[in-house]
Amino acid sequence: MTELPIVDISRLRSDQLQERAAVAKDLGFACRDIGFFYVTGHHLAPEDLSALFALSNRFFALPVSAKDALSIKLSDHEVGYIGLEDEQLDPESPNDYKEAFNIGLDLAPDHPDIVARKPFRGPNVWPDLPGWREEALRAYTLFWRTGQLIHRGLSLDLGIEETFFDDKIDAPIGILRLLHYPARAHGAADQFGAGAHTDYGNLTLLATDGVAGLQVKLRSGTWIDAPTVPGALICNIGDCLMRWTGDTYVSTPHRVVRPSQDRYSVAFFLDPNPDARVETLPGFPTRYPPTTGAAYLKARLDQTYGHRGAAV
Repeated sequence: MTELPIVDISRLRSDQLQERAAVAKDLGFACRDIGFFYVTGHHLAPEDLSALFALSNRFFALPVSAKDALSIKLSDHEVGYIGLEDEQLDPESPNDYKEAFNIGLDLAPDHPDIVARKPFRGPNVWPDLPGWREEALRAYTLFWRTGQLIHRGLSLDLGIEETFFDDKIDAPIGILRLLHYPARAHGAADQFGAGAHTDYGNLTLLATDGVAGLQVKLRSGTWIDAPTVPGALICNIGDCLMRWTGDTYVSTPHRVVRPSQDRYSVAFFLDPNPDARVETLPGFPTRYPPTTGAAYLKARLDQTYGHRGAAV
């Protein structure tokens, strides 16, 4: 395969099992063969995507001091601003030349999980921009609904109960991440926007602005470009879902090369609920010990962020 497949997931909403099963088969093929695919028929309309990138541009246009005041380093949780070169996704390469802003599941300040300071259950931080929080949370919900729908299709493909993942991603460690990759005229020549890596969770959904940069590594070892397909999201499976399926679905390395002009993208990382038990599904090869959504993600993030220490 030299191009990523395109899967229309609209029929996963059908009340006909045959219709849903046909989509599930396409999803399963993509997850086994390459682990990356384009998704159409999702919950984000063109005007939603336009509004999302306008939202991103408003944030990254803020002064550095305003962004640093929301730094992820000031939080015990996975939310806030990540500055240029604060991440190193590939330990064999220089730190990534990008900046980002993370938004998590938005719980009320008096929610029991917030009060108890449970892992990955901290309050979000917000820029002082009118209407920004409301628009961001609306986008979060649309991505989350799309991810839930795709999980239904994957369950059909895997031969398990169609609703198996429902109660495992109904209060997820989901992160909506706004990303800005400055043009390659800035920074060191040998830096990537994002070094080669696999994602940590179950699924990632990505909206791109049309500027080239994302590359995917085929099973053959060849890197290919993943261009923007108008109206489509890019989806890839992560390492946590790979554990659940005993490597039946295999996560795929990808990277972002330094763009010729400023590049913006928005990713939604859908990880399981913090207390969801992650263990091999019945009938699949047992290759990993059981864990939980929170324990697994913490271990992976501690490798990426030098400032984290024991924080979650």
